[in-house]
Formats: sequence, C-alpha cells, structure tokens
Amino acid sequence: MPRPTVFFIVGPTASGKTDAAVFAAKKLNGEVVSADSIQIYRGLDKGSAKPSEEEKQGIPHHLIDIVDYTDETYNVACFARDAAEKINEIAARGKLPIVAGGTGLYVNSLLYPLDFTEVKPDKTVREMLMSEEKNSPGSLYERLRTVDPASAQRLHPNDTKRIVRALEVYLVTGKTMTEQGGDFANEREAEIRFVPVIAGITMERSRLYDRINRRVDIMLRNGLEEEARELYLSSGKKLPLSLQAIGYRQFIAYFEGEATYDETVEIIKRETRRFAKRQISWFKRDKRIRWFSLDDFGSKDDMNEAITKYFEEEKDRIERAE
Repeated sequence: MPRPTVFFIVGPTASGKTDAAVFAAKKLNGEVVSADSIQIYRGLDKGSAKPSEEEKQGIPHHLIDIVDYTDETYNVACFARDAAEKINEIAARGKLPIVAGGTGLYVNSLLYPLDFTEVKPDKTVREMLMSEEKNSPGSLYERLRTVDPASAQRLHPNDTKRIVRALEVYLVTGKTMTEQGGDFANEREAEIRFVPVIAGITMERSRLYDRINRRVDIMLRNGLEEEARELYLSSGKKLPLSLQAIGYRQFIAYFEGEATYDETVEIIKRETRRFAKRQISWFKRDKRIRWFSLDDFGSKDDMNEAITKYFEEEKDRIERAE
C-alpha cells in the first residue's frame, strides 16, 4: 500500500499558517490536522489562537481540544500516534491531509523516524522536580544542560513543562530523551510513514514582530486575562503544566503580584517574539522545506495561492512517479 502524501505548512507563530492551510484545503479537498501543543488543550482558548468557526470556513480541523488542560500525560509520542491515525483516516476518505502548526517537535514526530519514549509519567519524580524548580527557579534547566545538552539546546529556559518531562525520563529510565529518540538527521536512513511536501511561511522580522504584537492585543481584547484568571482560580494551589504556556504563565505572575498589568503585556509580547525566533531557527534546519515569504507577494491570498499551486504540482509529480 503506497504511503499517503501529506502536506505540511510550518513557520513561526502569527505568520498565517492556519489561513494558508484553510485556503489550500478548500482548493484541494483537504482537511487540517493541527500540530500545536497548546491547541490540544480544552480550556486554553484565548492564548492559543485556536481558529474560530468563521476562520475554519467549514474545513474540518483535527487534534484541537482533545485533552483537558489539567492532563499532564499527553506528550509528543501521543501526538505522533494520534496524528498518524487521523492522517490515515483522512487519506482513506479520499481527502488530502494538511498538517499545520508551529510546534517543531510535533511536526518532526511525523517528518522523521523518531523513536519517542513511551515512559509513563512518574508523579513522585515530577512533583520533586517541580518543587525543586519552585525553590530555585532556573535550576532544572541548568541540570538538563548537564545531563542532556541536546535537549536543553532545543528548549527555552522557561519551558518548564518540557524541561521537567526531559529530566523525568532521564531519572526514571537512566537514558536521556536524546538517547531514547532524536534521529533528526535520519542517520539510520529509515523510511518515514508519509510522503511529505512541506511549505514554510516567513517574512521580514520586523513585520512578523508587528503581527505578533497585534495578535497579543487581539487576545487581550478577546478575554485572555479573564480566561487565565478563571483557570488560575479553578486550579487551586497545584497549577497544571499547561499553564506554563506563554500568556497564561505571565498572567499568573501578575495575579500573584509579581508584575504590573502593563509589564505583563509587554512580557507576553517579548516572550512570543522570542518563541517565534526559536521556531524559525528550528524549521530552518530542514532542507526539505520550500519557503514562501509574505514579502514577495502582493497579499496573503497571493501567497496562499502560490503555496497551494506548489502542493498541486508536487502531488502530480508524486502520482506520476508511483
């Protein structure tokens, strides 16, 4: 049975991936599979920029709102499994799967033959690590740099959720996440499960940063502070790791009196811009990506049309080669 062709749209936050995916899906009879590690959570709506029904334009979107925000067991291995099942299901119905998202590890779980560990969460170890971080902020990242420098390099020092998970795996198994799976160069030359066609969206950095700042302003107008407060109050003293996400983490610090409102807004914008910079660096490593710069087109629709045309041409080429 031939491997299904899967289209990917990647790039930094606020670059227009969802819009491009919907545009392509409408033209190519496709459905969208989200590769966003925050949009998976029910309850984290305003800060994750989940597409509205209007933005979806009738196109089915999958792997959004699939776990509760209190769930701390869902990881990249779970995503790789669920996404593969959904992609195969979409293809079996004669539709084209379009994966869109900016979580690099989620995307790579489908683009590379990674052997992700299925190590189950260890509550005792996890609580010990969280307590250590609370008593000495930043200590876990320094510890990870010592035991697994490769994982530390790809994670932000404030990404407590993934830092804890990486150390948890190491402490439980004696092997680092890097040792357990991470063949990003595909040195084994193993065949991946799909035929990928990857489009990346980019633009001049100042333009992207302006879009990010405006997106944060929209999130605030749409009720990010109120949503974060409700989640904070309902969680009690034990905050789930999902609330370490950008936007929520900063507002929790605001609620606890660690920053003013204006400072909080500026920190959210700054951290989002830094996150976008890391996303760009992550995806630039993959030479299979065909990049489309918004700066080269008169409008976003022109760019989306070019991406869709690229997908059509690649689909025809792959079908002729089979």
